[in-house]
Amino acid sequence: MASIQLSREALIHNLDIIAHQVDGKDKIAVVLKDNAYGHGAQLIAQAVSEYGVKQAVVRLEREALEIIDYFDNVLILGECSTIHHPKLSYALNSLDEIAKHLPGSRIELKIDTGMHRNGIAPSDIETAMAMMAERGLVCIGMMSHFRSADTLSSEWFWQRRIFDTAKAEASESARRYGWNLRFHISNSAGAFRSSVCTDDMVRVGIALYGCLEMDATLVQPDLKPVLSLVGEKIATRVLKKGERVGYNGIYEASEDEVVSTYDLGYANGLDRLASNRYTTPEGIALRGRISMDNAVFSSDTDRLVVFDNANDYAKAVGTIGYEILACLDKTLIREWKVR
Repeated sequence: MASIQLSREALIHNLDIIAHQVDGKDKIAVVLKDNAYGHGAQLIAQAVSEYGVKQAVVRLEREALEIIDYFDNVLILGECSTIHHPKLSYALNSLDEIAKHLPGSRIELKIDTGMHRNGIAPSDIETAMAMMAERGLVCIGMMSHFRSADTLSSEWFWQRRIFDTAKAEASESARRYGWNLRFHISNSAGAFRSSVCTDDMVRVGIALYGCLEMDATLVQPDLKPVLSLVGEKIATRVLKKGERVGYNGIYEASEDEVVSTYDLGYANGLDRLASNRYTTPEGIALRGRISMDNAVFSSDTDRLVVFDNANDYAKAVGTIGYEILACLDKTLIREWKVR
């Protein structure tokens, strides 16, 4: 049966690098949204908790409740509160959301420092604080998000400056309501843009999973991909010279060739655009079109590593590793590799 194999060694290796970069594991908040970028939220949550990480970030309340026992606090990015839980906090993405949260909810105010996706204007910080206090919410932090930290440009610098300037106003305003704030803007790429970490918390997602890509002129941390996608053989045949394989017969054998069908397809997250144009890490070519549940490779091995770095597969289809990982079939078995 096809499976997702996870490397605990790679995960710990990445955590060590991140912890050194941000001045300690206490500053790490692991991003576990969307099933931990396809890796399996429960498996990753348990492993990072054993490492000593105490903060996590997800998109939904449902995701938070699945892993809450492993952490001291879980930040929810994309939903308003429907329950009270002392370990949950919620990103406030707009002034309109204030009225949608339950009184007593713990809030992390998001400000828009230039990405223009979510967050209030820095000039509305005092207004937001007053509205939250009136609603009976408790503000525990202020956050933002870098839009181009992985590219060499001035954008990281001016977003950082906007955020740091806003910290003073937010701290002063929060003190009037008896709130003590934590501040965080850095994502995975942002964490590696400076040798000094000035955030109270760093939200690491793609770096944790070893698939961070930075401009070649920037620091290149020696991270290791955690996830490998493995298929199992269904059938083997000899494709005779001139015979075609799969839908529409887009691959024709130039000579007699041994090919095998494996139990993975686009329903499992293999992007169909890779059809007839992808080669595995071991140099095994994908032949013909990817089907819904099957793909044919020029191989007769019983178990085939389709990819061990999502970024490599992503290049074959013109996308990014994030998308490949997030689209992996949630029903696939996920397990730690046995050494």
